[in-house]
Order: sequence, then C-alpha cells, then structure tokens
Amino acid sequence: MCGIVGVWSSRAITDRETGERRLADMVSRIAHRGPDGRSVWFDGTVGLGHARLAVIDLSDAATQPMADVEGVVRVTFNGEIYNYRELRQQLVSLGHRFQSDSDTEVLVEGYKRWGIDMLQRLRGMFAFALWDADERRLILARDRIGKKPLYYATHGEALVFASEIKAILAWPGVARSADLDAIHSYLTFQYVPTPLTAFEGIRKMPPASYMVIEADGRSRTETYWSLPRPEASTSRPRPEIESELLSHFDEAVRRRLVSDVPLGAFLSGGIDSASVVAAMARSSANPIKTFTIGFDDPAYDERRYARLVSQHYGTDHHELVVRPDAVSVLPTLVWHYGEPFADSSAVPTYYLSQFARSHVTVALNGDGGDESFLGYPRYAGAWLGGQIDLLPRSLRRALGAVGRSLPVEVSNVRSLRYLRRFLIESNVDDVQR
Repeated sequence: MCGIVGVWSSRAITDRETGERRLADMVSRIAHRGPDGRSVWFDGTVGLGHARLAVIDLSDAATQPMADVEGVVRVTFNGEIYNYRELRQQLVSLGHRFQSDSDTEVLVEGYKRWGIDMLQRLRGMFAFALWDADERRLILARDRIGKKPLYYATHGEALVFASEIKAILAWPGVARSADLDAIHSYLTFQYVPTPLTAFEGIRKMPPASYMVIEADGRSRTETYWSLPRPEASTSRPRPEIESELLSHFDEAVRRRLVSDVPLGAFLSGGIDSASVVAAMARSSANPIKTFTIGFDDPAYDERRYARLVSQHYGTDHHELVVRPDAVSVLPTLVWHYGEPFADSSAVPTYYLSQFARSHVTVALNGDGGDESFLGYPRYAGAWLGGQIDLLPRSLRRALGAVGRSLPVEVSNVRSLRYLRRFLIESNVDDVQR
C-alpha cells in the first residue's frame, strides 16, 4: 500500500519551493501508507508526490514519482499490476528500454506505446496519476473494482488529488465542510456511496474510470470497463463450469503472490479466507504464513477452524488473542477511514493487520468472496430481490399474494423466511412504482 498526492492548474500556482513544501505536507499526512520513502516533484503548474511501500523492486530505481528517460511522462502509482511481467516483455519486444524491474515503469512505458488504451491491458489494483508533459495532460485512473482509493477536489483553478481525504485537506484553502447529502446517504446505506464523500467539494474517483484534464482545463471522466453480463442460459455441464471457476481462482491468487517482500494471509477459518490459503499453498514451495486473532468469548472465537485449515495445508501459523477496546482505537480508525464507516469488522481487522505487520509486509485475505458467492443470506436475498424485480408487474403482484398466503411459521426456516419476505416486497415495490 502506497500513497499518492498531486495538484494541477492551468497556470502557475506558486513557486517551486513552496509547491514542493505543500506537496511534502500532503505526503506526510499519509506517510503510514508508505514508510519506505517520500518524494515529490513540482514544476509550477503540476506536482506529484508519493509515499512508498516497497513491494516489487526494492531499489532506488523504482522510486516515485517516476519519469521516463526524457522526463516527458511521469507517474505516481499506488497498487500492483499483476501482469506487469507479460506487459514488460511485450514492450521490450517493441523496443522499449527499462531502468528498473518495477511495475511502475510498465505504466510509464505502456502509456508511451498505447496511450490511455493501456488501461484495457492492466490486471491489478491501482490508482495512479500520470503527467504527459508534451501534451500538458494529466490523467487520473482507478482499477476496475475500486480496490485502491482516489479522491479529488477543485480549489480555485487547481485540482488537488490524493489517496486519502486528509491529504487533500492539507492543501491550503481547501474547505472543510460536511456534505449533508453524503451524510444522509450514510445514514441510509451505512456507507458513503461514490462519488460522494463526507466533505463537500471532495469526490471519489469511480472504479473502472479515468479522468483526463487537458492543458486548457477541459476535463472528462470515462468508464473503461464494466462487469460482463452473465450468459442468460448455458448447457455446459456443471463440473466443467466448476473446474473453470477453480482455475480462474487459482490463477488470480497466484498472480498476487509476486512480491519481493515477506507475504502472508489472514485466516479466519471461514470458507473465503480458507480458499485463498488453499490456493496460496498450491502455488508456493514454502509454507504460507497465516495470521488469526481469537477472542475470549467462544461465540466469536474461530481459532479452532483456522487451525484445521493451517494443519491441512501446513502453514506457518500465528495466533493472537485480543480483547478489543473499540473506544481506545476509535480515534485511530477515524483518522485512517477519513469519513463515516459502519462496518464493525474494522475493529478486529485493525488488530489483525497490526499483528500481521510484525511478520509480513503484504497479506492476502478473502474480502469480496461473500459478495461474489452469496456467502451470507442478505446477499442471496439481494440477488433474489433483483430477479423478482425483472418480472412483469402482473407476475410480481401474483407472487406478492403468494408471499402473504405463506404462514408466518416459515420464518423459522431461513431460506423460506427470505422467500416469503421478498415475495411480499415484490408487491410492495410494485405499489410504490
């Protein structure tokens, strides 16, 4: 995890010394994202800054912001490009020369070869800012799923951006006013939806999108990828589909094991993190380092399940029993999240991350598995509700009547409880339309 910051203006903002000092102040606000180095670059109208966590190519040649040999293309980049080696080979075969073994330089040279279409070739998690000095053009981009954060704000004639809101607020004059629409959305959904933030005038870059700011100040934001629509039906045998899914899963995990620093995995004992550990073990010649936290309350302690997974795959397992004190860690969590966040798992995740960091630099987890594979009833319910919403109005009304006719006792069976609720709600939704 690195941190990026920057500023752009159509005309000179300030002198170089002042600009560099302001950028350095922005970087200092997110120094926790990159303890291995801080650097800034500023030319009067545009500036880039970086807090580095060295994961791939630990040498000084990979220092950011990184420029090509001519100093025309510069980039500050947070994340990891999983297929950077393949892209590098393609670029070398086309005559490009590299000064480092980093994935950052692949972005620099890839842009010189393919322009903004480079985004279609990237597989990874990223947020980056790229400055094209010849065209006087700034490009901000974020990965397909939005794993890496990127925020921006307009201040006068300047555009200020960073990996975290607190870095933007460090730029002189940026307003600190609450966005009441965002707070309303938070109280409704328990999170602040994109592109809003809790601060008026500060916005999130949407996932799978890029923003281009031209020399004259014109800007545009475009989506470069969207989730493919599933096939309406398939006649393929289920074992074939399952085999293909496992193949993709193993490949995805294997690509994330590229690292020049110690790497491990969070292991809760659940299916999602256990599946990640299993795939890691299949792709690694050495025991995987796994990390689990436990609690005194047996109802919340999953260490026994994590141990079973660890023993089965022969991991180098580490456990820590914690007594969470939400009050004491709340200021730290507020500082890091930067805006309202309602997931109670933030507290144990904080302790687990702190524990794992004493052993490894990078850790994989199972986040996203529940949403993708309907791991909790609420996700299955959301899917079912979406399917019902596609039905004709007359059929939704009939299903609503069926739902109301089901006895309340079916609520004792979880699957029937969700079926009854959504059958009834299908009719309610129809009335509201």
